Amino acid sequence: MVQKIVIKVHMSSDKCRRKAMALAASTGGVVSVELAGDDRSKVVVVGDVDSIGLTNALRRKVDGSAELVEVSDASKKKEEEAKKKEEEKKKKELAYYHHGYGYYHPGGVYHHHPGYGPHGCPCGCNPSPDSTCSIM
Repeated sequence: MVQKIVIKVHMSSDKCRRKAMALAASTGGVVSVELAGDDRSKVVVVGDVDSIGLTNALRRKVDGSAELVEVSDASKKKEEEAKKKEEEKKKKELAYYHHGYGYYHPGGVYHHHPGYGPHGCPCGCNPSPDSTCSIM
């Protein structure tokens, strides 16, 4: 089972960060390792890893203080992110030309003859509310 493990480690220097990353990456079953947080003090590991064993190893080898923050199923997170991306894609419909008829726009507005400026379409399918006749 692929897990996402977040471990907070007290890391005072870049040397400690490199050491923590190398230790986490060398653990068997790791898919990816990254540093997270504002001060880059959280090690995020994705893979099939013993979370308690990794936390203890970081505690022993890096700086003496490592705390397990979160263990979650990574595959569910990816599925949720993929669904969110699909929903956003559907919401961001681009205007497209319908063969021989006109343009559809994201709000569901259909323009039969686009590009007639402030006076709307001459056939009346898309009148402009502020169109006035200059002859009368």
